[in-house]
Amino acid sequence: MENGDGYLRAKKRVENLKAFYIHLTVYLLVNVMLFAINLLSDPGYWWFFYPLGGWGIGVLVHGLTTFAHGSFGSEWEERKIKEYMEKDKKDS
Repeated sequence: MENGDGYLRAKKRVENLKAFYIHLTVYLLVNVMLFAINLLSDPGYWWFFYPLGGWGIGVLVHGLTTFAHGSFGSEWEERKIKEYMEKDKKDS
């Protein structure tokens, strides 16, 4: 039988992954639309790069937090807490 905590952690990771893919899809669709508007309205001045870059930073950070979960997620926190607790025991 599945561990309840393990299932909840896995479910949360799947939800985070789904949220990232939705964010990425909306980012791509909106920026394609902004590119088209820019091309049709003022092709001499490429203003669509500003929202593309600004929002792109947000998508990048969202992706890093989603895919680096194993690196700095709750499992990492638990390992570090145990490590510091063991260190404190040795120093006492």
